[in-house]
Amino acid sequence: MLRKGITGSFGAAIHGLNTAQLTDGVINRSKRMMLDTLGVGLIGTRTAVFNKALTYSQLFRSDERSSVWGKSELTLPSHYAAFINGIAVHSMDFDDTWHPATHPSGAVLPALLALAETLPRQPSGLDLLLAFNVGIEVQGRLMRFSREAYNIPERFHPPSVVGVMGSAAASAKLLGLSPEQCGHALAIAASSAGAPLANTATQTKPLHIGNACRRGLEAAQLAGMGLEGNPAILDMNCGFGVYYKDYSPSAMAVPASADFRWILEDQDVAFKRIPAHLGMHWVVDATLAARAKLENTVGNFDLSQIRQVTLRVPPSKYINCPFPTTEHQARHSFQFNASSALLDNKVTVASFSGAQINRPALKVLLSKVEVETPKDNTPSFDKMYCEVAIETEQGQTHAARCDTFYGHWRKPLSQEDLVEKFSVNASSVLCTEGVEGVIDVIGNIERGRECSILNSYLRMTSSRDEQFYSTGS
Repeated sequence: MLRKGITGSFGAAIHGLNTAQLTDGVINRSKRMMLDTLGVGLIGTRTAVFNKALTYSQLFRSDERSSVWGKSELTLPSHYAAFINGIAVHSMDFDDTWHPATHPSGAVLPALLALAETLPRQPSGLDLLLAFNVGIEVQGRLMRFSREAYNIPERFHPPSVVGVMGSAAASAKLLGLSPEQCGHALAIAASSAGAPLANTATQTKPLHIGNACRRGLEAAQLAGMGLEGNPAILDMNCGFGVYYKDYSPSAMAVPASADFRWILEDQDVAFKRIPAHLGMHWVVDATLAARAKLENTVGNFDLSQIRQVTLRVPPSKYINCPFPTTEHQARHSFQFNASSALLDNKVTVASFSGAQINRPALKVLLSKVEVETPKDNTPSFDKMYCEVAIETEQGQTHAARCDTFYGHWRKPLSQEDLVEKFSVNASSVLCTEGVEGVIDVIGNIERGRECSILNSYLRMTSSRDEQFYSTGS
């Protein structure tokens, strides 16, 4: 089916949006998204998948070079810097999640920061903020073309589809492309979209974000050089519509009209407190509450007292992993996260190390976990819940339910807690001056004359720390 004018309306909007249209609400929310993304990206530079991808990316050379976050002297060609920094953001599954389901920020910010370093005129902080929001907005609009997109994904990883389009739109905005070129950037990016869900609990999943950053940036650069794609890519079922069974696109409102409103104004994002799939947050909070009830009744926690643990969660095959053997499987396992919370009374970055995953006590507890999927538990991050019931050998049951975890868009992290999360993550890589500098720049980014200073702070790492982590794990 061919509609008319939808792609053109997106091209016109990407080109036409201006900084005066950024509302206080959108500015504040997007600054929180930026800060969180940089923090999880910095700690993500300590992961094995990041270091493997970095080794590969260092094979390539060009005259234009951009920074690698957390590396004081290392630069890469801009699209490989976007690629590697995007991988870092998603390497621990610690980045933000939106509704409908995607990871919006990680697919956009690394591309913009890499591109900004190569431009003859350095963009202002407000220029960066606008381009970032254009990339977020395009993702939000595209996801609303399908009801299928509102549920936990079943076939493909959403950032690989809408993320690359958001990266292309944001990059096109920062490059100052014409409306027609913006439309072609989307068309070119669409031919790099898609990644199967089968790779989610593997080291390949972070590449979905890295590829979205890189391919979206490349699409905008190619469009700027005159390369063309199908000017009706969003209008056609055989265009962007191939990704959704119920594709129903609509035009993007003219930016100057009263009908235009940023999606981020009405739909906030979720910020994660633990480095795992978003669904794990319901499980962890419910488990901790059930564990507290057990302790209040029997005193000290004793693993031998537990006969069975029942998890009532929404149906989702890729996050139902009974016995994970890798960190990436563990980050996508209802059973593992419940067992870790029950055993340790917390889930942290360290919970996903090989030593923690392979603990005998944890494996014993995993064998006692049963999963149920009640019909009323919808596989949607906006509607799902988790119930945890702990049954003891004495026949007692201690249960708790989580409908909305702290960090969800309905119960957002306080600014204090968001900054604390960033500081803990970033300080694992950066020196104190770097950590405080990033906080200050992002906090005042709408007033910054040049955004280049941000990359300077992102490289402020101690030589000892950089040497320690340069070999990977």
